[in-house]
Amino acid sequence: MTRQIGEHLVAAELGRMGLIATPFAGNVPNFDLLVANEFGIAIPVQVKAINGPSWQFNATSFIDIENTNGVQRIVGPKQVPYPGLICVFVLLRGAGTDEFFVMRFRDLQDYFVGTYKAGIRPKNPNSTHCAIWPKDLQQFKSWAPLFEALSNEESALMLRSRGQPTAGKV
Repeated sequence: MTRQIGEHLVAAELGRMGLIATPFAGNVPNFDLLVANEFGIAIPVQVKAINGPSWQFNATSFIDIENTNGVQRIVGPKQVPYPGLICVFVLLRGAGTDEFFVMRFRDLQDYFVGTYKAGIRPKNPNSTHCAIWPKDLQQFKSWAPLFEALSNEESALMLRSRGQPTAGKV
């Protein structure tokens, strides 16, 4: 239920801001919502919701890691398909008190590149578990990255190249 609540909360917040946000009934790889502005420019958005202390991830989604004899070494950032993908993190606190954090996927990747502890993992040498906490996301409490992505000429060109309208009704 946490995932579903988070997606619908984000869609509702974006609706309040004058955007059209559509969640999907099934599992769509890499994003949860399609968000469009009044000009028909649309972008995919990934939503991650929690009602606990942190968001949990697998570091190999962000980082290339080598493991030799139980010792991990960071090779570097992983080549990701959508570095500009907008990610909205939702901290479910209760009606009217939920918190939203908005960043690009590359910002999340940069965070894990800078904080992931390689070497010998204490409990399981093969574990690539990592997490991010609300305290680490305070600088992302603005919806600005989402609005920037919607107004970005690159977004409009991407849609145009696929034969999609860039103005008018969605």
